Amino acid sequence: MGRLTVGALRVLLAVVFAGTVFVQVGMAWTLISGNDPEDGSMPLTSLRVLTMVGMVAVQVVLVCVWRLVAMVRRGTVFSHAAFRCVDGVIGAITSAALVWFAVTAVNAPGQRDDPGVSVIMAGVGAGILGVALIALVLRTLLTQAVARDTEAARLRAELDDVI
Repeated sequence: MGRLTVGALRVLLAVVFAGTVFVQVGMAWTLISGNDPEDGSMPLTSLRVLTMVGMVAVQVVLVCVWRLVAMVRRGTVFSHAAFRCVDGVIGAITSAALVWFAVTAVNAPGQRDDPGVSVIMAGVGAGILGVALIALVLRTLLTQAVARDTEAARLRAELDDVI
């Protein structure tokens, strides 16, 4: 990756991270201060808490991607340290899907007149789980690449010994 690409990606990651923190602080302030513009009903409070938890999942993905970009820049992405980041991404996406299913469950009673909204929301949750599965497949590819890189290093060492 070029310097410009890495720089642009890092700026984007930082802006999204700051935005999620801003949303979390605003929602936490509303919940703590009691300045809720709504009537304080249970579903709205639950949705705010679930949104804050969902933002944590997004932040975990952002931090893991930041670390992976740093590894790519240094040329160390094909190492065992990358697995922690990829596992963090998979776990965070799975958590985000579970949070989305919770949001769907909290929102469902208000959709009795139009249950299609809940079905669509459940479909979005399944799509989020699909992204986690894609990340799992990519982790498998990373595993194979690390194994090949390790084997290539071993073969180079043997060749150096022979020469």
